[in-house]
Amino acid sequence: MDVTLTGETRLYYIVGDPIAQVKSPPSLTAILVERGANALVVPAHVSTADLDLFMRAARATRNVDGIVVTVPHKLAALAHCDEATERAQFAGSTNVMRRGADGVWRGDNTDGQGYMDGIKACGFDVAGKTALLVGAGGAGSAIAYEILARGATHLKIHDIDDARRERIVSRLSERFPGRVSVGDADPSGVDLVANATPLGMREGDPLPVDTTKLTSNQFVADVITKPEISPMLVAARALGCATMPGAGMFNAQAQLLVDKMLTMETV
Repeated sequence: MDVTLTGETRLYYIVGDPIAQVKSPPSLTAILVERGANALVVPAHVSTADLDLFMRAARATRNVDGIVVTVPHKLAALAHCDEATERAQFAGSTNVMRRGADGVWRGDNTDGQGYMDGIKACGFDVAGKTALLVGAGGAGSAIAYEILARGATHLKIHDIDDARRERIVSRLSERFPGRVSVGDADPSGVDLVANATPLGMREGDPLPVDTTKLTSNQFVADVITKPEISPMLVAARALGCATMPGAGMFNAQAQLLVDKMLTMETV
């Protein structure tokens, strides 16, 4: 990556709380540069209380062309999009925003695509199989939709927020009748066990699922990138499970994100 900062450099933020764990700014910047853009991706540590202020400042900063959104702002960020894709609207969240040439801020959500592309690259195809997803937030909603859209026969969803879990199960049931239900932390009997929560990022976090009930024929995937191999994946690998760490998800969707950062002029 060779970035020469000038007064014409375009800025893209990646915003989250915390933000120190993200590894994507160098890789996203490198892809932008490879595509001929004079651009830089900058991490921004913004609290939930300050998100509205940050978004207003980004709109007012004319050399900011886009924002990548991470935990915990994906749900709130959707309200800051002037337009959003159907995929983002279904998930109720956005993870990438772009200011078009017309000044309109458009949002999309590539989490589900990236997560499932990463899993497929590791050799697991969810079509015709069953799954348990933990987490019904911004990323989880997008991943849930993608799991079913790619042909899973049944998806169970678990979230500690009962109301949020019930909402996503109800909405998905309208699109995929008979193929989605409420789950819990017991991963028994499913082919894919997928974590879409930040559990495991902080020392002492509880595990997303009861790993004592995993079996070696299950595929276990996580969203978190720090630590590189989450405690859940450590336990799964010890039992012989095939796994995908969070880096697999991001590597798979990095090109998708840059596509949106550079070219999202319509939704």
